[in-house]
Amino acid sequence: MDFNLTDEQRAIVQTIRDVTQAEFKPRAQRYMDGTFPWENIHRLAELGVLGMAVPEEYGGMGLPVLDTALVLEEIAKGCYVTAMAVLGEVGTQTRIIATYAPEHFKQRLLPAVCSGHAILAICMTEPHAGTDVANYRTNVTISGDRVVLRGVKTLISRVDEAAAFVVFSRIDGRHGREGIGCVLIERGTPGLEVTARYHTMGGENLAEVQFNDCELPLENVVIREDGFRKLLSAFNTQRCLNPSISLGLAEGAFEESVKYLRSRSAFGKPIGDFQGMRWKLAEMYRDIEVGRGMLYRACASADPFPDPYMAALAKMYCNEMSNRVTSEAIQIHGGYGFTDEYPVSRLYRGARYGTLGGGTTETLKDLVGKKIIADFDDVHGFAALGTF
Repeated sequence: MDFNLTDEQRAIVQTIRDVTQAEFKPRAQRYMDGTFPWENIHRLAELGVLGMAVPEEYGGMGLPVLDTALVLEEIAKGCYVTAMAVLGEVGTQTRIIATYAPEHFKQRLLPAVCSGHAILAICMTEPHAGTDVANYRTNVTISGDRVVLRGVKTLISRVDEAAAFVVFSRIDGRHGREGIGCVLIERGTPGLEVTARYHTMGGENLAEVQFNDCELPLENVVIREDGFRKLLSAFNTQRCLNPSISLGLAEGAFEESVKYLRSRSAFGKPIGDFQGMRWKLAEMYRDIEVGRGMLYRACASADPFPDPYMAALAKMYCNEMSNRVTSEAIQIHGGYGFTDEYPVSRLYRGARYGTLGGGTTETLKDLVGKKIIADFDDVHGFAALGTF
């Protein structure tokens, strides 16, 4: 087993860290009001980051999931809003277009994703159903070579910036999981309307989108059969990229805590000299490293998508760990940590999203628990590598 990153991966990480610390982190506060970080997006496009999930034939880099996670981790240390904006370009929606969309869509959208000129949005959650995909009501009715999209999606990121929306919906009213498919709809389509906006504690803006009898060509239905399985397969990548942001937020808060403990004094000496403070750092570092190991291993399982249960475990742990570590960072900073003058406040607010998006912690625990009960061998137990 080799637990080391390659020279190429280390070079990518160092480049992104340099840019994040020098450019993104100093201006992170300006994006907390919902302003989209276009300046940062264009800078990352120059570096090729936005094309990490795009195949080389469309101008991208076609990098593995692990490389993508490494980059998001570094960006999140400095700016959660930018990391989430990049997630939209390297996550599920881009991979679905690259895998399932007609060729002319790939040729038009994917190079524009790489250059930062096409932001993509994915539409899944509905007002009455989030994790409960099988009960989505948004529907595509197929009639000859035309289709009509009708429904509502909510809590959608990047709505005001998106050039195209990847919408998971029911196909011809078919019930249950078997009826789920996916349609691609571009900005400006008649009937597409933004009906509500929500500002989040992490700084992002989310929105509600209505599809009021949007008429589209049949070719816009990019997944028609076996949509639920294809969705979950692609979404396992998201369940590695979401926790990579959580990991980065925890690392950013940890680094700020080390700096504070070395510079702040109390009772005549640096507070880092107190055993209780050193124990906090040790526990934070331990939790971060455990999360890193779980996440990197899940990413490395991708072929082309990560193992669903390893991804679920990594997401569960990293999301919860990030909440703990960023909260502890605020405690270390005392009253200053509760102010916007110190980055830990911003990092804490971003961390809270992790357990909600891409599959809640409760849903993933249930998924893993069912697998454990179904696969456990009464004689031999589990394999030593713990891969079920």
